[in-house]
This record gives sequence, structure tokens and C-alpha cells, in this order.
Amino acid sequence: MAAVTALTAAALVFGASACGGRATTHHKPGTSHEQAGGSVGRLLTADDGSGNRLRQVDAENAPSVTVAVRPDSEDGWNVHLTVRNFRFTPDSVGGAALLGRGHARLFLDGHPLARVYGSWYHLPASLVRGAGKGGTELTARLYADDHTAWAVNSAPVQATTSLSEATSAPERTGAATPRPDTTLVEIVVSHGKVSPDPGRTEIKKGRTVELRVRSDRADHLHVHGYDKEAALPAGRTVTLTFTADRSGLFEVETHESDLLLTQLVVR
Repeated sequence: MAAVTALTAAALVFGASACGGRATTHHKPGTSHEQAGGSVGRLLTADDGSGNRLRQVDAENAPSVTVAVRPDSEDGWNVHLTVRNFRFTPDSVGGAALLGRGHARLFLDGHPLARVYGSWYHLPASLVRGAGKGGTELTARLYADDHTAWAVNSAPVQATTSLSEATSAPERTGAATPRPDTTLVEIVVSHGKVSPDPGRTEIKKGRTVELRVRSDRADHLHVHGYDKEAALPAGRTVTLTFTADRSGLFEVETHESDLLLTQLVVR
């Protein structure tokens, strides 16, 4: 009897410690992941259009995402997700819903494409061609570990970009890879943050500079010293090209948001 009692106590201790670890994937028979999820936010009766129920949270500090697409040098496109108040947690998939954690799903013209557990995804050109040209849209949507869709004001947390302009990009010579005499600088601005972090880019005098900038809000791009400017429509990638024919240190910034994007060191 003493041995049984000891084993029972040990089992209870082990079970309590297990429940105190990361979000569990277990739930009662006949209960979905959505119904067994955590208590974060409010589970709505509506779904995201693909069968996953919405989990609504307050707009303040809610997860957010932006999506950018650029041609790949060999095939298709590279999709880049920039998230805020969110991190990818592939080790907890199927567990309870914890705020700011989970994964993303990609949709092509509303049709499920892939589940994503990181910032990058390669989109083959064959998938886009199969969907047809003109108006093809790629949507990135954020989900909790229990597969409910994060939502704000009863709408899924997501971002959409059009592939209509990019469908022919890989076929144009030099569209994906800059020429040997060109220095390519790619920058993404999302929720007031610059990616990659602002630094210095060394450029040999006389080379061509190709700035590719994408902002989630309308703004203006300005290269000091060269007096080069370009409008930045929200959600679109803008390319500004010029010759670095002047030596010195030149800052690249946005006018409205007054953000430093990078510094060009021309020698």
C-alpha cells in the first residue's frame, strides 16, 4: 500500500510539472484544437474563410504582419514576412493559444498555399502561372498555435500584396539580379522599423546604385547629397537608381516618418 501511495504521489507531481511546461497538444476526444485552446483573447463564432475560427484580441499590442515579394534569381519569387508583436513557434504547434506566438499561412488568390514557420518562403513560378495572370494576390495571415486565426475588430490579422506586376519580372533580363557594375540595396519599412537595421554600405565611386524600398505606409524616399527622391506608395516596392559619382557619406531617409534607412559611403 505504501508503494502504491508513493507511485500515485509521484505521478501527480509529474503530471503537475508537465502541465506547467509549454502549451500542451492534448485535448479531450471530440474536442477541436480551437475549443481546447488557451484563454487569450475571445474566440469568435466566425472563421477566417478557410475553416479556422477567429481569436480576437485588442488592437493595442496585437500581432501584425506585412508581406513583400521579390523575384528569385533562379525561379519564382522569395516571399518575406515582417512581423511585429509576434514570433514563430514551430515547436508549440497544436498547443494552446498564447498571445504573440504561432505561425503564418499563405494564400494565393484566397486558396491555401503553405504553412510558414519563419520570415522567408520560396514561391515557385509554376504555382503563380497555374493561378493565371493579372490580379493574382498573395496573402499572409497569422495564426495561434491552436490554429485559430488572430483577429482585430473581427478581421483576421493579415497582409496582401499583388503579384500582377511581378508575374513578368523573372522573364526580364537583369530584373532579379543587378548588373556587375550595380550595387543593390534592399530595404523594408514596417510599423516604423527599418529592416535590415540601418548601417553603412560601401560603394566604389562610379558604380550604379539601385535602391529598392518597400514601406507599409505612404512616404517619400530621399538620398541626401545626390538630391534623388521618389514617392513610396504604401505596400509597393519602389526602385531608385542613380550613379554614385560623388565621394562622401550620404544618408538615405524617409521624409514623412523621418527614418534613417541606410548610409552610403562612396569612395
